[in-house]
Amino acid sequence: MSLLFQEQWRVIDQSSVGLHLHALQSFGMDDTLCASVGSATAPSTARAWVHPPTIVLGIQDSKLPFLEKGLTYIKEQGYDYLVRNSGGLAVVLDEGVLNLSLIFREEEKGIDINRGYEAMWELIKEMFSDFSKEIEAREIVGSYCPGSYDLSINGKKFAGISQRRLRNGVAVQIYLCVSGSGSQRAELVKKFYALAKQTSDTKYEYPEVNPEVMSSLSELLEVELTIQDVMLRFLTVLKAKSDAIFAGDLTEDELVLLEGYTKRVIERNEKILNDK
Repeated sequence: MSLLFQEQWRVIDQSSVGLHLHALQSFGMDDTLCASVGSATAPSTARAWVHPPTIVLGIQDSKLPFLEKGLTYIKEQGYDYLVRNSGGLAVVLDEGVLNLSLIFREEEKGIDINRGYEAMWELIKEMFSDFSKEIEAREIVGSYCPGSYDLSINGKKFAGISQRRLRNGVAVQIYLCVSGSGSQRAELVKKFYALAKQTSDTKYEYPEVNPEVMSSLSELLEVELTIQDVMLRFLTVLKAKSDAIFAGDLTEDELVLLEGYTKRVIERNEKILNDK
C-alpha cells in the first residue's frame, strides 16, 4: 500500500508564515518532526512552507574553490543563502516556490528510499491529474540539483525531491516551482557556479546548468497557479488518503525539540561556511 495512505495526517501549513522565517528554521522543523513522528509521539505529518528569496546550497557546494565570489553574487541579487543538512546541490527558494514535506515513521521493515520518492511522485501526479500532462520522474540533465527523481513535463523540470532520515523518522521533501520563471531561477544558479567554480578542476562534479530545461508549473500547464491553488490540491489529495486530516501545531514537547534542532542546524551551517 502507498505510503500516502495514513490513518491520520496532521498538516502544518507554513506557506504564509514561512515568508517571515529564515529557511534554516525549516530544516530544524523537519528534524523535529522526524524525531517526534519517528518516536510515535506524533502522527504522520505533512508540512508546507514558503520562504523569501534564498539559495539553499548542498554540502558539496560549500567546497567550491571560489565560493565567496558566488555568495557575493547571490547577495547582490537580493538572495539569502544557507547550507542544508540533507543531500543534493544548490536550489532556489522564493515566493513562487512551494516546499512540501511528508514525515513518516519507519516501521520495523523500514521505508526503502525509492518508496519515499515514489510516494511524493504519486502525490504530485494526483494533485495535477486534471491536466492532460504526463509528469515524469527522471534525471533532467542541465537542471540545477539534478537527481533520478526530478519531476518534469515535456523534458522540463519543475520540482526536485530529497529525503532526510533521523531517529526512525523519514522526511520526504520536495520543492515545487509553482509560478514565475524557471529559467530565470536557473540562470541565477548557473551564474553562481560560474563564479564559484570558474575553470578549476574540482573533487566533486557540479552541474552545467542549462536554463532551457527548467520551468514552473504555471508555464508548463499554461495557467496562472498560486501557492494557495496548489495548497488546496495538496490538502484534497491528502484528505482522500486518510481516515482523518487535521490542521495542527507543534506540541509542547516538539517545541522543546525544535529549539535544540534549530540551534544545531544554525551552528552546523555557520561552521561549514566559516571553515571556508
